[in-house]
Amino acid sequence: MRQGIRLLLKAVVIALVLPYGCATSVGSSGSADLHKAGNVEVLWLGQSAFRIKTPSGKVIVTDPWLIQNPLTPAKYKDLAALGKIDVLLVTHAHADHFADAPALAKLNNVPMYAPGDMNQTVGLLGILPPALAPRFNKSGTVTPVEGIKVTAVHAEHSSILVWKNPVTEKDEPHAAGEPVGFIIELENGFRIYHMGDTGLFSDMKFIAEYYKPDLVLMPIGGHFTMGPEDAAYATREWLRPRFVIPMHYGANPLGKGRPEDFIKAIGESRTRVLPLKPGEAATF
Repeated sequence: MRQGIRLLLKAVVIALVLPYGCATSVGSSGSADLHKAGNVEVLWLGQSAFRIKTPSGKVIVTDPWLIQNPLTPAKYKDLAALGKIDVLLVTHAHADHFADAPALAKLNNVPMYAPGDMNQTVGLLGILPPALAPRFNKSGTVTPVEGIKVTAVHAEHSSILVWKNPVTEKDEPHAAGEPVGFIIELENGFRIYHMGDTGLFSDMKFIAEYYKPDLVLMPIGGHFTMGPEDAAYATREWLRPRFVIPMHYGANPLGKGRPEDFIKAIGESRTRVLPLKPGEAATF
């Protein structure tokens, strides 16, 4: 009886502190069982690639570099294993974010939302037809499917599209606009900030105050993006979200940042860091 009361009180405390529910990491083989009505499931597939299942069962995929990604579980190197995709988002044109996006767009007949100038290049090169390469830009908001809003925000990085010319069989660099991050608002109001590749910039504080993300998907690898100390500063001083999932580390030998260094650098914080292994998911 006493044990039952203690468990009930504990559940009440958790509900008061975390109104969207407690985030839990699980293996990919069990993640589908946890996705029930009202839950948000965020599955990490390595680098900046995530599969997000929304409360109504819609599927969002971000920055899908999967087939050649050394961290992606073998199961998801078969693109069909992701299931039906409703929303496809790409933050910029570098291959470790864009590589498998055209194939997924065609496989699912779903538009690839990406920076406007990048998608113009994608269309002009014939990589995707215009209908699958819509254009929008920073501060622009789109509603790819009913109940989901996506806003493009600043990212401090670069973007270039390397395309193999089918005639010369040589790789060619093409302009691909500026990189972005995404504020993804789900049907129940839960907001996810996918930062893309970025270094520090002070308007992270504005993004936090204006969009109020609950969960931040944050690069920590260093060299090309924020490392653990910079990411910790952004978390502690500017963003202050309830949850952070570290990303963009480990796939490239130059991305040496690790979650344990990030957590140590944050120190005391209200933010809960959820370090996932590729193929693991967190539910909210």
